[in-house]
Amino acid sequence: MNAALFQYLLRLGDNTLVLGHRVSEWCGHSPVLEEDIALANTALDLIGQTQLWLGLAGEVEGKGRSADDLAYLRDAWDFRCLLLVERPNGDFGHTMMRQFLFDAFNVVQLGLLEGSGDPRIAEIAVKASKEAAYHLERSGDTVIGLGDGTEESHTRMQDALDALWPYVGEMFVSDQVDAAVSKAGNGPDVAGLRPAWDGIVGPVLARATLDIPGGEYFHKGGKTGAQHTEHLGHILAKMQWLQRAYPGATW
Repeated sequence: MNAALFQYLLRLGDNTLVLGHRVSEWCGHSPVLEEDIALANTALDLIGQTQLWLGLAGEVEGKGRSADDLAYLRDAWDFRCLLLVERPNGDFGHTMMRQFLFDAFNVVQLGLLEGSGDPRIAEIAVKASKEAAYHLERSGDTVIGLGDGTEESHTRMQDALDALWPYVGEMFVSDQVDAAVSKAGNGPDVAGLRPAWDGIVGPVLARATLDIPGGEYFHKGGKTGAQHTEHLGHILAKMQWLQRAYPGATW
């Protein structure tokens, strides 16, 4: 087993899995019907990407575990998702700000993964990039519309940005896993993605009349499994309940 590549693929799949579950929580609760449908579709896209990333992770691991096994039969400390995607939905503006910050990262990373030396990774990235580009366009437009909207919507979006910004830095923390995958030519070292991400996020936030928070401190630990927020356990309790209660259950 290529241990570094396995961990890298878990990071890709866990990010989309946890965020997809978070977004799915809006189904039936969105402010308007159109948003209800749009958020449900976004969640489905993310879960579809998860199926591909975790499916490949299972192949690389070589222990016979499927994407479902990796999604439903791991405990919180085995997850490798960013702390950002674990954050609660909050209000609609908070959800869309979280989505935008992740979408920008996902688009940049997937664009480089299209040139991966591993043809399986490149193939998944090409497919996922199309979905991610649409997600980014939609979340960015929503951030602009709400940020440059009413006084209340502007305040809510600024509050969301202030709350989520301390979780952004973890996206660009490189470690031995990133270095090994990059050296093998299978993926980019995330430490080099920040300029491209800033180039996407900065102009959108400016058009939204939102102020980027100051300070260099950021939370980390999710992508390595060293530390997760208390929210991940609650997510997994809901997401994994059926498989845990009825092992091996199928439709």
